[in-house]
Amino acid sequence: MFDNLKGELKLNEPLSKHTSWRVGGIAQRFYRPDSIEDLANFLSQLPVDEPVLWLGLGSNLLVRDGGFAGTVIATSGTLKDLDIEGKVLTAEVGVYCGKLAKTAAKSSLTGAAFLAGIPGTFGGALAMNAGAHKSEIWTLVTQITTVDRSGVIRIREPNDFKVSYRHVEVPAGEWFVAAKLELESGDRESELAEIKTLLKRRNVSQPTNQPCAGSVFRNPDGDFSGRLIESGGFKGLTIGGASVSEKHANFIVNDGTATAADIEALIQLVQQKVEQTHGIKLTPEVHIIGEVA
Repeated sequence: MFDNLKGELKLNEPLSKHTSWRVGGIAQRFYRPDSIEDLANFLSQLPVDEPVLWLGLGSNLLVRDGGFAGTVIATSGTLKDLDIEGKVLTAEVGVYCGKLAKTAAKSSLTGAAFLAGIPGTFGGALAMNAGAHKSEIWTLVTQITTVDRSGVIRIREPNDFKVSYRHVEVPAGEWFVAAKLELESGDRESELAEIKTLLKRRNVSQPTNQPCAGSVFRNPDGDFSGRLIESGGFKGLTIGGASVSEKHANFIVNDGTATAADIEALIQLVQQKVEQTHGIKLTPEVHIIGEVA
């Protein structure tokens, strides 16, 4: 069906192997491209009505147990070119956020340290306007490269996108493949020390040793989802193998036996209980996709 592919194509690939929650059914097609040009070639040969899911490290994502009836584009381990020229960092979407932050710091550039605590890829950070510690990635973006369903590669400017809290509207049928960030000159050692501090704080406050997907809910205006969940007494709330973390209430962890259905049901239960207790309907930050088994 496909011609001149240089990447790796798999059929009926279990997505539980590729998500940080370690759950999810199979993808009909799973493609790990060799390069942006190879990806463009692959996309140009897909059926026009084929559903497409982009997958980095699989955090911030819940794939239902029935799997994904379409094609998954996997960027983790590929699309990982990273370059710095002056104060401008250029990265492809498969670069890990932690690597990006450390590379910038080692080049005596500041502004990207907060990305060290985000457990995902650059592409995922761009797609959701990832942020932490009062910083957001789109405040640094100066240029974006996209590809569309026809395999056309475009260079775009930030004002081509509508950016808000944890959300970015992309021109229809296009996906991020690379971007440029403009950073500031700074002290190498202090920036590396800040990254070390952020990672230590994350390890202390979050369940990094258990399968989870990062923060489950967006913070409502003027408050924190974790505080609302904890103050309602919902830490430890469990459905099947999924539990609200005792370490951080805005995390749901998998004890190794959870299904995606367990996790989704627990998300809904937490929403109901917080709304009943505090009158606030929490909005999931994680993306829920796929078919119910």
